[in-house]
Amino acid sequence: MIRVLIAEDMDMVREALVARLSIEPDIEVVAEVHRGDAVFSVATAVRPDVVVQDMVMPGAEGTAVCAALQRALPTCRVLIISAIDHPATLRSAVRAGAHGFLTKGTSATQLVAAIRDIHAGKRVLDPSLASEAMRLDENPLTPRERGILQLASEGYSSPQIAASLQLAVGTVRNYLTEIRSKLGARTRVDAVRIARENRWL
Repeated sequence: MIRVLIAEDMDMVREALVARLSIEPDIEVVAEVHRGDAVFSVATAVRPDVVVQDMVMPGAEGTAVCAALQRALPTCRVLIISAIDHPATLRSAVRAGAHGFLTKGTSATQLVAAIRDIHAGKRVLDPSLASEAMRLDENPLTPRERGILQLASEGYSSPQIAASLQLAVGTVRNYLTEIRSKLGARTRVDAVRIARENRWL
């Protein structure tokens, strides 16, 4: 029996995952959580074989949770599911120790197969993103974008960045939008995290 913990902050998605996995004869959902900062304590208590977790949850980022789980429960395997279908996000997950990465567009059948494969010791990565990630060796950010993101990482607001670099505030905001797009990030904080994890910042 494969013991699974589901970590997903959207109630409808989490409940659907639990319901779908519960009909599989060889899979048992032993716990479910809706916050990133609850995953570690629950996982260490119930010791699942596989953790299926969202990449972005309140309380803690998916990569941080994944890295902590790998240190504390080395036999536990982590499958990250994400709405952010960008190769940089996949790379961040793999670097944190994830054994699998699928987008939320993945079918339930594929998800079940991935859980079984990961439990068997295989690595499962979204094929289209994995091939792109292999080519994503160079920093996608221009020197100007790196400079703006560096200031953002230090807590500068858009007006402060604009004043520091003698740019219009609107121009800085456009740069930050482009940076988030390039990195597949939803927020400025997420962009900083992805850039740092890939050593682009």
